[in-house]
Amino acid sequence: MIQIEYVKNDDKEFWYKLDKHLPESEFVKKVRDKQGYVLFVDSKPVGILRYNLFWDNTPFCNMLFIDWNEQKKGYGKLLINHWEKEMKQLGYGMVFTSTRVDESAQHFYRKLGYQDCGGIVMTLPGYEQPMEMFLSKSL
Repeated sequence: MIQIEYVKNDDKEFWYKLDKHLPESEFVKKVRDKQGYVLFVDSKPVGILRYNLFWDNTPFCNMLFIDWNEQKKGYGKLLINHWEKEMKQLGYGMVFTSTRVDESAQHFYRKLGYQDCGGIVMTLPGYEQPMEMFLSKSL
C-alpha cells in the first residue's frame, strides 16, 4: 500500500537520510507550513519531496529523492504528481524545479512534461558546480 503524507517531526530521522542539504531550522518550517511530503510503501518511508515558493508566488520543487534501493519503481512520479495536483488545487498555474546538467533527473522531469526554461552558472570560488538548469510545467 502506498501513502503520501505531509512531513512530520517524527519523519526527521528518515528525512535526513535522504536530504543532506536542508538546515534544521528549515525542516521545522517544512513541517509547520506543510511544504514537504514523505512517500510510504507498506508503512515504510521510501521517498521525500520538499518545495517552497519561487518569487513568493510559484511552487518550486527543491528536492525530490527516492531511497536508492527503491528507485525505478515509479515512486518519484507518484510524488511529483501528488505535489502537482495539490498545487493546482491551491490555485497555482505552473510549477518549477531544477537539477544540475550533469544529473539524469532532467530526463525524468522532461518525461513528466517539464520544459527547460533557463539556468545558472556558478563560478564563485567555493561554490563552483555544473550549471543548474531550471524546468517549468504548466498545470
